[in-house]
Amino acid sequence: MLKAAARDVKERWAVVEDENLLLALLNSAPVIDGRPTDALTGEGAADWARALGGSGTSEELARLREVRDALHRLVRGTSSDVGPLAAALYYTLRRPAVSAAGVTWHLETTPDEELAARAVLAWSRVITELPRRLRPCANEECNLFLVDHSRPGTARWCSMAACGNRMKARTHARKQRG
Repeated sequence: MLKAAARDVKERWAVVEDENLLLALLNSAPVIDGRPTDALTGEGAADWARALGGSGTSEELARLREVRDALHRLVRGTSSDVGPLAAALYYTLRRPAVSAAGVTWHLETTPDEELAARAVLAWSRVITELPRRLRPCANEECNLFLVDHSRPGTARWCSMAACGNRMKARTHARKQRG
């Protein structure tokens, strides 16, 4: 019983960790002071990947950019092309390991593909287990995404403190003027 509970906690932690990876990847191209930025290019890109458990190689960063851009289009509904996602999983296997505590799954892939593969698997899990809860921020000037865990499923902004407050202030000002 205790082993099963420990396995459940470990599996839930892995789900949260991979969802955080998915959001980190989706949100790696924010708009800052009106200018688009990209954490996956230039100085610091390798450190960004290594901080999430990657190797930081140029091949890994290229795959992450491909996956991120494809996910952006899918989540925003501007494309249904899953080719880059399929490519990220092409050399990936999930192998079962059976023990007295149950079955666990281990990801096997090349080091340069692991982060991208985990992000694609996390995306699949989120859209399956939380349908319509992965969405772009409702602030059109923002390029960030969120996974809505609220009970009613009505979260609209990546951050209530930033975009939510800004959008509500604009709406209020418009009403005062009108």
